[in-house]
Amino acid sequence: MHKTLQFILVFLAFSYFLLSCAAHQENKSPKIKILIDTDANNELDDQHALAYAFLNKDIFDVVGVTVNNTRNGYGIQGQYDEAERIIQLFNLENEVPLYMGADKSYTEIALNISENSFDGQPAVDFIIQEAMKVEDEKLVLVPVGKLTNIALAILKEPRIVDKVRVVWLGGNYPAPGEYNLENDTTAVNPVLQSGVEFEMVTVRYGKPSGTAAVAVVREEINRNMKGKGPLSHHTITGRHGGEFNRFGDYSANLFEEAEMYGNPPSRSLFDMVVLAVLKNEAWGEKVEIPAPKLVGDSWIDRPENRRKIIYWQNFNRDAIVNDLFDLMQKSTSEK
Repeated sequence: MHKTLQFILVFLAFSYFLLSCAAHQENKSPKIKILIDTDANNELDDQHALAYAFLNKDIFDVVGVTVNNTRNGYGIQGQYDEAERIIQLFNLENEVPLYMGADKSYTEIALNISENSFDGQPAVDFIIQEAMKVEDEKLVLVPVGKLTNIALAILKEPRIVDKVRVVWLGGNYPAPGEYNLENDTTAVNPVLQSGVEFEMVTVRYGKPSGTAAVAVVREEINRNMKGKGPLSHHTITGRHGGEFNRFGDYSANLFEEAEMYGNPPSRSLFDMVVLAVLKNEAWGEKVEIPAPKLVGDSWIDRPENRRKIIYWQNFNRDAIVNDLFDLMQKSTSEK
């Protein structure tokens, strides 16, 4: 009788253990499936956005990276090469595919969208391919450059509208202008009017409410980034020269070569903020509005529009920047 009771107790304990494990698995949040579309070589924020996504491997499932060309990036090849450097610094060249996207603008390319080959086709086809794979979730498209590749993908395959969520670093909304927007104003309205789930992470140069305020000084980078990050199997040559096998050292080089702005002199990590608020919505403020229309480079509000979009503002600069520094420290390896 004693052995029977003991067996029953062991069986019940083991059953409880299995049920607890199953419940834990059910409660575990799935990774956010993202595709990053970047003009990686025009400043220094794109590189940190890519690095931040790669460092958050328990949060993000990066299905791939596509590039687009904006001015100051040394052409579409320059954009591609810089994105490839960052991927290599994190030893992800066999895990994160990289595709070349649009050089020209949406209107220049759209008429050729049905041809066998067109400007940006590798990236556009990859976006469509990955979007059509999803079933019970949405693929989050993270364009941190112009919206050309996204607009072309929607034009070529409208069915992806229901399968993706677009979270764009761009616009000074409600004010006009902004670099990503101005590099292809013709791509904005096609995305807005497509019905796709759309969020705009505002830039707002010179104002405390936009991503422009998420800025760091060289001394912070030197103190928190140099020597940090995983050791790469590759030794890459940076875009300003020099050889690097850790992202932290490359980050310091990018800041050393870049012109600083403001008082104290700093540079903003605009693009990285998109990934940060995807990770933790509390680090920014979401505002829902009727979808506006872009005329030239200015926003025209349409209060009667039933279609809604979201814009983000008022970001927690310290939480976001310190999260990057903490992740870099934790990822640092000797081998």
